[in-house]
Amino acid sequence: MALLLRSFLLGLICIALFSSRCFGADPTVSYDYKLTYITASPLGVPQQVIAVNGQFPGPVLNATTNYNVVVNVINELDEGLLITWPGIQMRRDSWQDGVRGTTCPIRPKKNFTYNFQVKDQIGSYFYYPSLNLQRASGGFGPVIINNRDVISIPFAQPDGDINLLIGDWYTQNHTALRTTLDSGNELGMPDGVLINGKGPFKYNSSVPDGIKYETLNVDPGKTYRFRVHNVGTSTSLNFRIQGHNLLLVETEGRYTSQQNYTSFDIHVGQSYSFLVTMDQNATSDYYVVASARYVNETVWQRVTGVAILHYSNSQGPAAGPLPEAPNDIYNQWSALNQAKTIRQNTSASGARPNPQGSFHYGQINITNTYILRSLPPVSINGKMRATLNGISFRNPDTPIRLADVHKVKGAYKLDFPSQPMNRPPVVDTSVLNATYKGFVEIILQNNDTRLQSFHMDGYSFFVVGMDWGIWSESNRNGYNNWDAISRSTVEVHPGAWTAVLASLDNAGVWNLRVENLDRWYLGQETYMKIVNPEENGETEFAPPDNVVFCGQLQNLEKDKKSNAGGSTMARRSNVLVSLAMALSAVFFYCILV
Repeated sequence: MALLLRSFLLGLICIALFSSRCFGADPTVSYDYKLTYITASPLGVPQQVIAVNGQFPGPVLNATTNYNVVVNVINELDEGLLITWPGIQMRRDSWQDGVRGTTCPIRPKKNFTYNFQVKDQIGSYFYYPSLNLQRASGGFGPVIINNRDVISIPFAQPDGDINLLIGDWYTQNHTALRTTLDSGNELGMPDGVLINGKGPFKYNSSVPDGIKYETLNVDPGKTYRFRVHNVGTSTSLNFRIQGHNLLLVETEGRYTSQQNYTSFDIHVGQSYSFLVTMDQNATSDYYVVASARYVNETVWQRVTGVAILHYSNSQGPAAGPLPEAPNDIYNQWSALNQAKTIRQNTSASGARPNPQGSFHYGQINITNTYILRSLPPVSINGKMRATLNGISFRNPDTPIRLADVHKVKGAYKLDFPSQPMNRPPVVDTSVLNATYKGFVEIILQNNDTRLQSFHMDGYSFFVVGMDWGIWSESNRNGYNNWDAISRSTVEVHPGAWTAVLASLDNAGVWNLRVENLDRWYLGQETYMKIVNPEENGETEFAPPDNVVFCGQLQNLEKDKKSNAGGSTMARRSNVLVSLAMALSAVFFYCILV
């Protein structure tokens, strides 16, 4: 016994001394996120919002390339909950994606621990609740994935990071907004725009007294990285800072060709990084503005978010009119042209030391083309629904991949059409059968009356073209096949199309959706099922030990609960056995070396 204890202690010492040699695992960051309802008055009207750890918006999730991220989500709401992580490309692990087609909801008063790796990623993102318009009530927060120290960034290290979550806002909560949509009505004009969960600074008499506004404290001469995310419901926003240039440097994990803008359009679900230098005099503070795009401000004046940029040596408050928005309310050509100026920085390293531009996507043969057409909502069986290719998606009772693993029949159909069909619209659980390691062209054809943002989970894609009208094969002649930006969320203007290219190398079931919450809620989404035909157990992760069961597998959840004590003891026993084996192996290894 004494010898065993001595060996154990020596093993611990050896681990301490030689851990860098004995273990090569990537670091882990852990968070506990408790989602609750709180009362707030961002626009001067008390309302129920969703807070994360008591904060609205939620706290920053901060990690570094290749880190493992563990987030224990505790659901204190009165309905099911899922948290999704758009733009974070969970390799082979759609189980952690946090959308209804892949994951059973976290039940009220229960928790679920997400466990994923931010492999080979950098950049600015945000998390949010994905079910039933909950994001319209909050629950969102920023995500920062930093470069490893050994990988340089393509600009001087900023003096600080400033996260800005901007978005349109309704004084009704998400359940009331759901009722509006369920009744067949549009949501109508938002009640305002929030910046970091706060209403506008009182820049004129239209803003009520007593509204709390965001103040950004900065020092003269310093340069800050502004990470700006549109977390709103459905409104595209124009972002600008009075008297200051916005140097675009990154979007959703890709460094961009650096360009200065006086204002910049940020559409729903999109994230951008700008470098802003405090190079103005300090005679007064400056306005930070997020205003509704493509609307007449004389009509939608209240839909404007205003924060204050405060120099530490400022001599007075901001005053006067707001900096003007782009003067093209009835002409969206310039907005589309701005999007075309967003190019990839082909000389910059990303998460790895090799330049991102070394991937010559324009020289890869396209294996499949998918044309996805969106139309204005229509009535299907007496209910207002939104469609892609004539199909309004109905979420399955049993998540898609879970149904596959447990051989549940009829949970979904693998028959989503690759192009619009000349047939009446239907509501169905129809999934796209995509080819593993295919290089696909996806045409997003927006025949709706509103600008939409489309997002693909698990992937980024190259935005190679966009234009007005109906896409045709001849449009390929104008594709950007050299330095198109790679991202995960892209806008599609009404009466226009956007073309993207994606390499389907990430096995799993991945959501393809519109980010505008009203259209998403009404069914404008599908899933891409991507399975390795030569599956050998290594291409895709198995379901996690804490997987939640629902639908036709509900009984497995009950069985899991009844066996929880035994399972816990078994896990503890396994952990102790593994620890003992690891300590013994380490001890003998350390003796040998």
